[in-house]
Amino acid sequence: MVCKKMSMELSTSLQQIGLKAKSASAILNTASSDQKNIFFEFAIQAIQEDSDAILAANQLDIKAAQENNKDEAFIDRLALDTSRLQGICNTLAEIKLFDDPVGRVLASWDRPNGLNISRVATPLGVIGLIFESRPNVAADAGGLCLKSGNAVILRSGKDGLRSSSAIVHSLQKALKLSGLPKGCIQIVPSESREAAIMMLEGLNGSIDVIVPRGGKSLVAEVEKSAKVPVFGHLEGICHIYVDECADEQKALSVCINAKMRRTGICGAVETILIHENISQSFTPKLLAALADANCEIRCCKQTIDFDDRAIPASESDWSTEYLAPIISIKSVSNIEEAIEHIRKFGTGHTESIISEDKNMQSKFTNSIDSAIVMINTSTQFADGGEFGLGGEIGIATGKFHARGPVGIDQLTSFKYIVSGDGHIRD
Repeated sequence: MVCKKMSMELSTSLQQIGLKAKSASAILNTASSDQKNIFFEFAIQAIQEDSDAILAANQLDIKAAQENNKDEAFIDRLALDTSRLQGICNTLAEIKLFDDPVGRVLASWDRPNGLNISRVATPLGVIGLIFESRPNVAADAGGLCLKSGNAVILRSGKDGLRSSSAIVHSLQKALKLSGLPKGCIQIVPSESREAAIMMLEGLNGSIDVIVPRGGKSLVAEVEKSAKVPVFGHLEGICHIYVDECADEQKALSVCINAKMRRTGICGAVETILIHENISQSFTPKLLAALADANCEIRCCKQTIDFDDRAIPASESDWSTEYLAPIISIKSVSNIEEAIEHIRKFGTGHTESIISEDKNMQSKFTNSIDSAIVMINTSTQFADGGEFGLGGEIGIATGKFHARGPVGIDQLTSFKYIVSGDGHIRD
């Protein structure tokens, strides 16, 4: 009986959140660019003023995660400090500077009969964001959705709920000061699975799009159960192919950065494929540098003997997103074998080729059908901020509407406006 009552209370609460978001989205749809930009000034100020409270909430989340035996990569994604809070503020400042996408004329043309037709950018409406451990997602999503004229309902995983709620509290203070409804940015005050299911069902038509941001199991469940459109990617099994025409020093620097800069992000490389013609000269240097950086190396039969710290790779390693200081290394006979490996084991996120040969670069970029394909570049650049898109609310690996970093422009749809002068159709 108690559980049934709690379920009813949760359902009522979420329905109210949905209605507030729907109402707020209608107001945002006509809000001026100036009014939206004022929000960012107040938001930065509020986060700075509330930094002690946000960091205190984060310490409670970290303590609970440690007690639940979460690994170091997970703790790193969860953790906030003064520097990362400043990073959140910097991202909000960047988002403010972007042109308002709402109302932008994407195309316009005249018909022979005198009609003028325009395709104009419009907000998606209400976005439901279901994410796991990164509290900065609350600020990034709140800022991006507001700038693009969308209301957002956030549902954090239990591990970061205190931190994310504290950030949303600051953002709602900014909304009030800028004359916008608090319903523009809301967070579900529950960690229950039932809350996520209700969001996936659309809250009686209140939610227009769901964005899952987290691990493979979360995104797979969302894509399986959602009754509204989904932007999502299952996981980031990213590859680097080191071609025989690579600059080996450049390749070494890129590979180490792509793995070790931050091992817990979806843009971290998980498998490095090395052309067999440079294996003797390049592979020992790469394995030594990785091992010296305390990275566990899992090697194929052709590469394992180059360093006694390497261990044999199993077949499952090629399809594993480690999100940790672990990497798989494989020797390939040519670029075709590298491409075939990526097609078989990749998840459509980010792949990079290291080569000075323009023909090989072109063959790789034309053959790989991932959301992001790079040349002589670390996969750690797979990030909306690094693309000049400001923050992002995820990397979409599907092929419809949004693909790659989901930033401001990807959070809009469009409508056609047809103008005439008493036109009638024969």
